[in-house]
Amino acid sequence: MRVWTFFAAALGIGLFCAANVASAQPHKDSVTIGMVLEPPGLDPTIAPAAAIGEITHLNIFEGLTRIKENGEVAPLLAESWTVAPDMKTFTFKLKPGVKFQDGTAFDAADVKYSFETYGGEKSTNKRKAVFANMAAIETPDALTVRILLKKPDPTLLFSLGENTAVITAPESAATNATKPVGTGPYRLEQWVKGDSVTLVASDSYRDRPAIRIKTAKFRFIADQGAMVAALLSGGLDAVPIGVTGENVPQFQQDKQFKVTIGSTEGETILSMNNKRKPLDDIRVRRAISYALDRKAIIDGANSGYGKPIGSWIPPHDPAYVDMTGRYPYDPAKARALLKEAGIGRLELTLKLPPPAYARRSGEIIAALLADIGITAKIENMEWAQWLDTVFKNKNYDLTIVSHVEPNDYIKFADPNYYWQYDSKQAQDLIARADTTLDKAERIKALQDLQRLLAEDAVVGFLFNLPRIGVYKAGLTGFWTNAPVAVNDLSAVSWQ
Repeated sequence: MRVWTFFAAALGIGLFCAANVASAQPHKDSVTIGMVLEPPGLDPTIAPAAAIGEITHLNIFEGLTRIKENGEVAPLLAESWTVAPDMKTFTFKLKPGVKFQDGTAFDAADVKYSFETYGGEKSTNKRKAVFANMAAIETPDALTVRILLKKPDPTLLFSLGENTAVITAPESAATNATKPVGTGPYRLEQWVKGDSVTLVASDSYRDRPAIRIKTAKFRFIADQGAMVAALLSGGLDAVPIGVTGENVPQFQQDKQFKVTIGSTEGETILSMNNKRKPLDDIRVRRAISYALDRKAIIDGANSGYGKPIGSWIPPHDPAYVDMTGRYPYDPAKARALLKEAGIGRLELTLKLPPPAYARRSGEIIAALLADIGITAKIENMEWAQWLDTVFKNKNYDLTIVSHVEPNDYIKFADPNYYWQYDSKQAQDLIARADTTLDKAERIKALQDLQRLLAEDAVVGFLFNLPRIGVYKAGLTGFWTNAPVAVNDLSAVSWQ
């Protein structure tokens, strides 16, 4: 899942005049970064929150491969690899001389330990299926890993570049949530709960001289007004994602800042609990879908930034199918479907996590649903509460969240996922997409899946979120686009 953590919280305090301090000269070897949500822990292999990866991935932890900003896969802890024609055997040659931040050596045994743990019975890894598909992990020598799969996996190299596949060591794995130890260029210096996480350059990193930023502080600021004020006052150097659309013109017109607008994998949806009455009735889910005015939601939630979607798979993906026409905004059609389902007045809960896109979309959607006879009772939740109540325990009717992980269509094959969609047809299509060696066949399977998800109105499809970044002038190296949710500090510097 996404999570879903990097978009701004609702507007709160007013702005204050800080132009006189905004131009303060930053330290050339440090950076302070604003984030909306604080992660629940710092180990991306055991929890789903995207905020974990935004701090730790490619900074503290590394994987065998890395995903570049353009979505391509490149070597990282693996120098090279070979893939058998049947895509069931992958052999990796590891980079020599790598050390963990505690000084211990990295080798093939750590890879074997990590992947067997992530696919194990007790694993809570959100990509557990990737590792459970590994029939055997062989280590012929300290710098060679051979992975034998049960089923072909054409996307394995990409999956191994996600934060769920970072390599951890058995000596430190148990405490990685609070004291993370990886092979990356940074180590944890301090975590002040409720305030910030500070990383410093690791002395054990194999290419430390190339790291220009020596200290990076991630500050957690949920309130949008406070986020903007911190940028203006000099309290923040960067907000890679978290400034909402209505504030973009202000920063675009200020020469002290640079604004970038890129794409993400974030499918923003009105999730529906498919096993809870009356949402188990496809007519009710379709009625809700007809009630959604995507343009009004995008305009109101993010000042027009965001592209409408009508199914899963982001618009920049080669397999994308535009299904927005399946449920045009049609409240009359929505009311007719509810009447057909035998529903007059209906009250549902709408449980919302903190980000602004969720809270703002929620207010608009509640008004749209009221127009067709559905009362959506809004319950605003803190992030940890939402993860426990909605995501883990499925105690909800409706919710709004953005899913930012790539290839996360696989969740529609899991009937126990929080929207509780159980479709043999979807499961078969996903299995075909994930095992075929024919690219055209894979694209067709994903396109058929998108059509099915739209027809079944599994969730209310809203929009794909943009990545709006605001940076101090002279700060470079942050990504514009986000195929994965990371802030790779190794490329960041002051010019």
